[in-house]
Amino acid sequence: MGASGSKPDGDYPAGHPDVSASAGGQCPFLAYQNMQDKVSKQPQTELNLQPLNQPAYLGFDYAAEFAKLDLAALKKDVTACLKTSQDWWPADYGHYGPLMVRLAWHSAGTYRIYDGRGGANTGNMRFVPHYAWPDNGNLDKARRLLWPIKKKYGKKISWGDLMILAGNVGMEDMGFKTFGFGGGRCDIWAQETDAFWGVHESFKGLANAPEKLEKPLAAPNMELIYVNPEGPDAIPDPLMAAKHIRDSFGRMAMNDEETVALIAGGHTFGKAHGAGPGSNVGPDPRGAPVEAQGFGWENKFGTGKGKDAITSGLEGAWTANPTKWDNGYWENLFKYEWELFKSPAGAQQWRPKGGQGVDTVPDAHDASKKTHPIMFTTDIAVIKDPEYLKISERFRDNPDQFSDAFARAWYKLTHRDMGPVERLCGSEVAPPQVWQDPVPKGNTTDAAVVTSLKEEIRNCGLEAGQLIRCAWASASTFRRTDFRGGANGARIRLAPQKDWPTNAGFAEVITKLEELGKGRASVADLIVLGGNVGVEMAASKGGVQIEVPFTSGRGDATADQTDAASFDVLQPEKDAFINQTDANPYKMVDKAHQLGLTTPELTCLIAGLRVVGANCTDAGKNGVLTANPGALTTDFMVNLTDMATEWVAAGAIYEGKDRASGAKKWTASLCDLTFGCNPELRAVCEHYACSDQKETFVKDFANAWAKVMNADSYGRF
Repeated sequence: MGASGSKPDGDYPAGHPDVSASAGGQCPFLAYQNMQDKVSKQPQTELNLQPLNQPAYLGFDYAAEFAKLDLAALKKDVTACLKTSQDWWPADYGHYGPLMVRLAWHSAGTYRIYDGRGGANTGNMRFVPHYAWPDNGNLDKARRLLWPIKKKYGKKISWGDLMILAGNVGMEDMGFKTFGFGGGRCDIWAQETDAFWGVHESFKGLANAPEKLEKPLAAPNMELIYVNPEGPDAIPDPLMAAKHIRDSFGRMAMNDEETVALIAGGHTFGKAHGAGPGSNVGPDPRGAPVEAQGFGWENKFGTGKGKDAITSGLEGAWTANPTKWDNGYWENLFKYEWELFKSPAGAQQWRPKGGQGVDTVPDAHDASKKTHPIMFTTDIAVIKDPEYLKISERFRDNPDQFSDAFARAWYKLTHRDMGPVERLCGSEVAPPQVWQDPVPKGNTTDAAVVTSLKEEIRNCGLEAGQLIRCAWASASTFRRTDFRGGANGARIRLAPQKDWPTNAGFAEVITKLEELGKGRASVADLIVLGGNVGVEMAASKGGVQIEVPFTSGRGDATADQTDAASFDVLQPEKDAFINQTDANPYKMVDKAHQLGLTTPELTCLIAGLRVVGANCTDAGKNGVLTANPGALTTDFMVNLTDMATEWVAAGAIYEGKDRASGAKKWTASLCDLTFGCNPELRAVCEHYACSDQKETFVKDFANAWAKVMNADSYGRF
């Protein structure tokens, strides 16, 4: 957990107008849950579609390159690096292991469950905003220490992988047995533009109520990985801090045991740095002079490094052996009565009361000196909060349990954003964990059987709209941010997904499909195949014959393989694709980005889902701009761009009236009208509304549909 600090800039959610668009320079970001109250006041022409230009990754397959890597040789080189202190940034205690643990932690620790963003995949710590956060102070040095290794191994190891691996190797060299490591992370070329990391307004008034932090944010302090180690708003109240810790770690799907293990395990290694007043520290890398070459936080206190380093502003080590895995953290935490004092930088922290322990902790750079251990307010919290205390006492008395809990929690922390175990590479990948949403391997269905099943589904009495809605509800939970969700596993028939209001009525569809295909295909395959049949039926009704691409091989997950509590965050919220009443354009673009869609694919799917009757909420016929519902046609675009229709606001919806007679023809949502208002979306609509594009639209819809249906394949089917 890092130190407090903030900057006046922030990022905005996918699709949100730039800060310059708001009057008076005020941040235009609208909290997701409150966006509908204000969104209609934002000009829809300013809707930013850039996030749908999917991120630019380096042009090769990192997983394939990682497979060629001599992992043992790489780890040996990393170990040597850890023990070779450099004059330009001396190693505490002669070992960079603790620094690399912090690098790995802060690289992975931005992950959040609400939208799956953050985490170590993509190596985004190298770019704005993460590389300049005060909480990541001096981690630029850690990356430069690793540069010779990255240079040597090149594309065989991504920065994303190397930063996590360095943390693992550091802990292993300090005597800790890790749970595993999986490679395959990709590197991006430039900063990500799709994630909102908060602005000052996001973090006001949270000291006593961290749960009020808006979604999808995960940390209640701006530009901190988790919480302020001094306590909320630097108030050294351990119980207040415990409340923040529980909320923040909960937003990463960490339970109490995992949380306590991570805090204690991380603080078993290394020290904090606050040798002098923070006024000595210069700007972060963004504001540093060009000759600094990407280094930030220049420190004018003494030598500015080693014993004079200033990072968090807190100062000292937790244990007597900061480069060894042991039970020293628990021994010290329970052994002493702790009192508040201020670090040389003026930060609130804790030390043993009455001058105890003054000769137990070695100095990081002078072997002749010793001092007392320290604790943060967030450390004291794990013995003051009643539930944390029970876990802490158990870990103190059972070191093996502590080691195992930390190993598992660390693996989860550093691999959560990588998705299913199939995406991980290398000889040290751990067995599938429930938080990885495991799915049993499915079987490939013979083409002749698929043909037979399609015919049976077509004649089973289910309507095209029912089949389409069910398949969409199953597959569209996928998010490319952390590779969760999707059709594989057929979790739409399991809790919590089966109980989501938007999935009401699908049990009948799933039961009928399962009866038809029993023994011939998995339920997951049948749901997708049923949706494909529905699309083909709707296309035929519209006068176009098409075959939607289908690949079999999905498996069916069980309840025991489903982390129900964390899976519930995938529930549709303000979802424009199913035209929920409170849907808004910014969330529509955000959803499209998570599905990996381009702007034309977004337009095709929205338009097609509307006319085939795939609205599955109380929005009813909103956006169904056709006189021939159930047919896959270009009517949505044709009627939206028809100048014979005048649109007027009517409460939360909009009415389309005939300009000549005044008669009401259509009703639509804000998202629907955005396709006619935003110039980029309108351009796509006008393209498909042309008389010669009817068949092209159907084919493009089918391809975009298949892309979503197969988004979670990862080569598994």
